[in-house]
Amino acid sequence: MVPEKRKLMVVGAAIAAALALPGCAPAGYNAADYGGGADPAANAVEADPTGEPTGEPTAEPEPTATGEAKGKLSEDDITTELTGTTVKRMGKVVVDQEGWVLYRFDDDKSKPEAKSNCAGDCAKVWPPAYTEDGKPEIKGVDPDDVGVVTRADGTKQLTIGNWPVYRYAGDKKPGLWAGQNVDSKWFVINPDGTKNLTCLPKPSKPIAPPADDEGSEEDDSGAAGSDYSY
Repeated sequence: MVPEKRKLMVVGAAIAAALALPGCAPAGYNAADYGGGADPAANAVEADPTGEPTGEPTAEPEPTATGEAKGKLSEDDITTELTGTTVKRMGKVVVDQEGWVLYRFDDDKSKPEAKSNCAGDCAKVWPPAYTEDGKPEIKGVDPDDVGVVTRADGTKQLTIGNWPVYRYAGDKKPGLWAGQNVDSKWFVINPDGTKNLTCLPKPSKPIAPPADDEGSEEDDSGAAGSDYSY
């Protein structure tokens, strides 16, 4: 009876491990792009919707081109819509007019007033949700939770729940959320401004900032083992 019981336990563990392999990555996408695995939020005892999570980055997703606004903002820089919606496995998210999932940064401040601490290379990897008039079209988000913060360079950035919001250059297309738990500081933002911890991949490293030289034949911004931290 004992050997049989052990056998059942081993089989059960194997099945559980197999089911866990896809982690939090959306169906059809490489789990490695989402931190290389996942721990359900219930197991993430060091994180909560408003607290500071801890952990060491371990993996790195690939980049898409972007850049920090310099001088006058272009139409492409401006976030004209904020839409509360849902995506597979993550659940509630906020997306911009092109469907890019938006994030919040633990190193920013929401009290006593909003403040962005992501500039320079950080803003190249995490493009702020810039605004000029602070009046995006809002759907599925309480308008009272939407605000504006003035960045150090004088540009304006949208906030949700008093937290500045950003895109992630490592997201390969709209609807993905490879930025979840990057550096244990970046998280998908809920429509009320709290962190969405429904699906919490292992901490991962951010991508390197895109090359400034547009004529460069090589772009190593997605090189594995990057030590960038922002």
